[in-house]
Amino acid sequence: MKNSLKTVLLLTAISGLFLFIGHMLGGQAGMTAALVLSLVMNAGAYWFSDKIVLSMHRAVPVGPGHSSGVYETVAELCSRAALPMPKVYLLPEAAPNAFATGRDPEHSAVAVTEGLLQILDERELRGVLAHELAHIQNRDILVSTIVATLASAILYLAHMMQWFGMLGGHHRSSEGRGGIHPLALLFTILVAPLAATLVQAAVSRTREYMADESGALISQDPEALASALHKISSPEVSQFAREHSQVSADMQPAFSHLYIVNHFSGESVMNLFSTHPPARERIKKLLSMKGC
Repeated sequence: MKNSLKTVLLLTAISGLFLFIGHMLGGQAGMTAALVLSLVMNAGAYWFSDKIVLSMHRAVPVGPGHSSGVYETVAELCSRAALPMPKVYLLPEAAPNAFATGRDPEHSAVAVTEGLLQILDERELRGVLAHELAHIQNRDILVSTIVATLASAILYLAHMMQWFGMLGGHHRSSEGRGGIHPLALLFTILVAPLAATLVQAAVSRTREYMADESGALISQDPEALASALHKISSPEVSQFAREHSQVSADMQPAFSHLYIVNHFSGESVMNLFSTHPPARERIKKLLSMKGC
């Protein structure tokens, strides 16, 4: 309940920030335009984000009888959690990771990389898949999509206003009409993107803790997910994933909020921009659930 309330507050904060920017830049008309733009962007993200993400990762559908056994494990966990069977995909990537996508449990997908299958045993893989199904159960993907869309819009506005300011668009006439107030311009360029990024990261971290807990309850094996997180978040694996991302266009920082582990950020608790909680904290919480 605490994490759910926090998510609602953060969603309200980033939505309010977007509308506030619209009002600063264009008054009532600007706020109305921002509202319409956010609705259009969220509608597009709601209907097409899963197809876009899977396509960009070159995802390959996996069905019953696949040598990995992923499909059968997902089916077993879905039965335990009373969830509809999602589509299952394999990503031709060496970096070990996994993610879930889709707008609701009835239109969802779970994807794992080939690298993940290579370093996890069957029990650990089951723990990871339970975590991803928990994201679907909690409707985290839709929440993340809305936040990412609004944050992207704010970053786009900041970039646009930066060029606007360079061209002298901030100057006002002697009557105070025309142009944009310098403080509004400065806020949009500097403060708003920082605030949007912090809120986006905070939402993602909150949902990861919830998915860890819910996934452990689905699998009834919190130690399995803890062991998997220990493996795939190790410094050696993270370094390999970062190096791999430099030669691959698929596993990129832009998608980091989707992955079960973010290899692109540090593990410092003070890293406010990280989309995931520190792995050691997640592992500690999972091990405390042993026997629950």
